[in-house]
Amino acid sequence: MKYVIAMIRPEKLDAVKKELQKIEVHGLTVSSVSGYGAQGGHLEVDRSKAKKYEANLLEKIKIEIAVKDDFLQTTVEAIGRGSSDKDGYVGSGKIFVLPLENVIRIRTNEAGNDAL
Repeated sequence: MKYVIAMIRPEKLDAVKKELQKIEVHGLTVSSVSGYGAQGGHLEVDRSKAKKYEANLLEKIKIEIAVKDDFLQTTVEAIGRGSSDKDGYVGSGKIFVLPLENVIRIRTNEAGNDAL
């Protein structure tokens, strides 16, 4: 089992949810978070747009999903499709994949893949 954490732009949440629903991912947790990535709070210049911007803490959406191993690639691809930004701006997001040791459904006490 794997634990997938994705950090995406807030405006991409609906598109990501639609992509996940297409592949029948029904269980996910969504949180509003703040942070910054590679730009690290420094002044950045987008030469293609001739714009300057200050990268402080930016609003992001954190999506967390537990998946079976054989469903990992499909899930990651769905998140990528929904959150991709063809304009090339910095800050489109990241997807993290972590091993998941166990899951226990409280109501039934099922564990492992059966609990997903």
